[in-house]
Amino acid sequence: MEPTHTFQYSHVSMYAPCMAESSHDHGPGGHSHGVSADADRKWLTLALILIVGFMAAEVVVGVIAGSLALISDAGHMLTDAVSIVLALIAIRLAARPARGGYTYGLKRAEILSAQANGITLLLLAAYFVVEGIRRLVDPGEVEGLLVFVTALVGIAVNVAATWCISRANRSSLNVEGAYQHILNDLYAFIATAVAGAVVWLTGFARADAIAALLVAALMVKAGWGLVRASGRIFLEAAPEGVDPAVVGAELVEVGAVVEVHDLHIWQITSGEAALSAHVIVGDGADCHAIRGELERILLERHHIDHTTLQVDHVCADDPDEHCAEPHGQSYRS
Repeated sequence: MEPTHTFQYSHVSMYAPCMAESSHDHGPGGHSHGVSADADRKWLTLALILIVGFMAAEVVVGVIAGSLALISDAGHMLTDAVSIVLALIAIRLAARPARGGYTYGLKRAEILSAQANGITLLLLAAYFVVEGIRRLVDPGEVEGLLVFVTALVGIAVNVAATWCISRANRSSLNVEGAYQHILNDLYAFIATAVAGAVVWLTGFARADAIAALLVAALMVKAGWGLVRASGRIFLEAAPEGVDPAVVGAELVEVGAVVEVHDLHIWQITSGEAALSAHVIVGDGADCHAIRGELERILLERHHIDHTTLQVDHVCADDPDEHCAEPHGQSYRS
């Protein structure tokens, strides 16, 4: 008996003799995350206006007060502004339709933006660690009251900016990168306010350098998280929380499935997982019905709705004829 082949691709399906109807479904509501790209742009732009306006004033006050903590906060706010600009550019690029050789469009532009955000945080952290240590050894004169008042205003501005970005779609790694920048800046201003109060009330000037080092530690934590998350997407690792071995074992448990191999799970962009696999079913099994059941499992258990499943009947004479060298682990019932 000749093997019966069934191929399913995004939006277009191709079938062999089995003529059962099928379609590629994105699940209820498609890929909407509850917030439109236009809304994202609006909230990000509002946050950008708040940050740029206050950053300019903070640089001037930081120089006058001689405060490394304020200047480090201003530097962090500069990266906040850059991260939001990159996020806005990435949103526009990601909205462009797929064309030419870019078969996924430019959806990964947002991942480039997130990685750039992470790298800038790490570089700034390194600078402030070096400068903070230098200030610990040789503390300069710091105007504690001016630092304290400016930091309080900075807290208010960052609370407003954080609220704006929290209204955008944070399932996007791009938006999350901008959000993490501003959230870390909020924590930094709190530390700076405490340092300013200490310097003002006690004259302990090294408190300013200690606050700058705390800010640097927060930058390292947020920066590494963004670099790691974006790196996983660029390396096409499985999404966080999805174990390919578990998925393969679940698929092969479906009745009439003999083997699953060439199983690949990756993310096209943040929040948009994709899967492809070669599925071998028993001779005479309904390949279309089995494929539908596999798609249901992938959607309900793992929230994966971009699937490309090649379903073949097993060859009784040579069970391994379909793939002489399958990629990755094979799962057999």
